[in-house]
Amino acid sequence: MRKLSVIGIGAGDPDQVTVQAIKAMNLVDVFFVIGKGAEKQELVDVRTGILDSHVDGEYRIVEVADPPRDRTPDDYKGVVDDWHDRRAEVLEKHFAAVPDDEIGAILVWGDPSLYDSTLRIVERVLARGNLSFAYTVVPGITSVQALAARHRIVLNAIGEPVHITTGRKLRDEPTGNAVVMLDADCSFTAVAGDDIHIWWGAYLGMADEVLIDGNLREVEDDIVRTRATLRDRKGWIMDTYLLRQQM
Repeated sequence: MRKLSVIGIGAGDPDQVTVQAIKAMNLVDVFFVIGKGAEKQELVDVRTGILDSHVDGEYRIVEVADPPRDRTPDDYKGVVDDWHDRRAEVLEKHFAAVPDDEIGAILVWGDPSLYDSTLRIVERVLARGNLSFAYTVVPGITSVQALAARHRIVLNAIGEPVHITTGRKLRDEPTGNAVVMLDADCSFTAVAGDDIHIWWGAYLGMADEVLIDGNLREVEDDIVRTRATLRDRKGWIMDTYLLRQQM
């Protein structure tokens, strides 16, 4: 394999896949799909459904088992760094099995540029020095864009910046103005103030999409309960939200 495409496929809706992504997918011989366990098989199924919808020719799918890692470590960066190394080792083995005249691809949920490790891991594969290949990146619709569209809102206040952060960082630095991703602990409950509005969305772009918005103090308990119910039912959840202090 001498060529690899890293392709953003949007937040889950096959209609969000861009024309550029569709063109890139139709050049691919083998797709590497990173699996995250039986409870998240639906994420793999969505990817294969996107391929069924948009790819005309023959292709192979190679499911790659994602190495486990501690989700609540004391040394977060150290644990993630080790996880990236193990991911790179696994991907290298799969890349090496593809003939040199074929094109491989990794389908990335959302966009490869935003809170996704794929590009860092591809670079680590190259840095190991055992394989040489060129790779391209195709952007995709993010859950942040999908959240704004589904709630029919503009992310920024007039003349103000957009702050995108994680639940972990929000707990460390609570703020009433932020787009928050990767929040497993409902960190919005730690943000002080009675004048903050929240726009929350789970499974954005998917058939099970759920939206809630309102004054944070009035809807936070509803979001916590809803999130727990959805996670218990499906075994996984992906949600994103915007917090904004009302002027």
